[in-house]
Amino acid sequence: MVGGECISNHPIFNTSSGVGYVTNIAGVNTYVTGSPLAILAIVLISDVYGFKPPLLRKIADKVAHHGYFVAVPDFFHGEPYNRDNASRPFTPWLKDHDPAKGIETAKPIIEALKRKGASAVGVAGFCWGARTVTNLGKAKLVKASVLLHPSYITVDDIRGVEVPIAILGAEHDSLSPPKLLKQFQQVLNAKPEIDSYVKIFPNVSHGWTVRYDPNDPKAVKAAGKAHKIMINWFDKHLKKF
Repeated sequence: MVGGECISNHPIFNTSSGVGYVTNIAGVNTYVTGSPLAILAIVLISDVYGFKPPLLRKIADKVAHHGYFVAVPDFFHGEPYNRDNASRPFTPWLKDHDPAKGIETAKPIIEALKRKGASAVGVAGFCWGARTVTNLGKAKLVKASVLLHPSYITVDDIRGVEVPIAILGAEHDSLSPPKLLKQFQQVLNAKPEIDSYVKIFPNVSHGWTVRYDPNDPKAVKAAGKAHKIMINWFDKHLKKF
């Protein structure tokens, strides 16, 4: 399932780095934004490029603006994928940063947020981060989840999710092609007790929600639509707590 789309369309680094700051949560460097008094928390789990890309932090700031305390942890512990490092090809890098093991980092962070007063935690994952999100949903450690152009996800993964889940996919995506997304939808439709939403965005490619060109109005608009759906999903399922 290792595909070029996972590492193509690399992040734009020419925008501001957000209004939040980096702190340590459960031993992990984490970008945080939003009021520390907020009782609802969102964890954003990055793609392979880690928690530093400014556009990801802007998304976190956008979510925080809606009343959430938002945490973007460094799941790669200082070693995000670097396509310019020829001595560290993607395949061995991914072996050392197995998406299936992300939950081991996520659990203590979520527990720490709850100890700090979060009455409910939601989680969203971009590409690599989607596997951790589904695993958290299987374990019912969060109250709501969102996958954005997910990678390394199977039908069985989706079948096991036990919390409300929204899946936002791209028309042009070999990692989660429309055919697979429709299978996800069929599985979720068979579980009406779990609120779910699946949308395939036309005319976009893998990574469009977080690795878009901020100078391209069409790209900004497409990403913004996905961000709005994500925020509305969290509003629907977290603000009742």
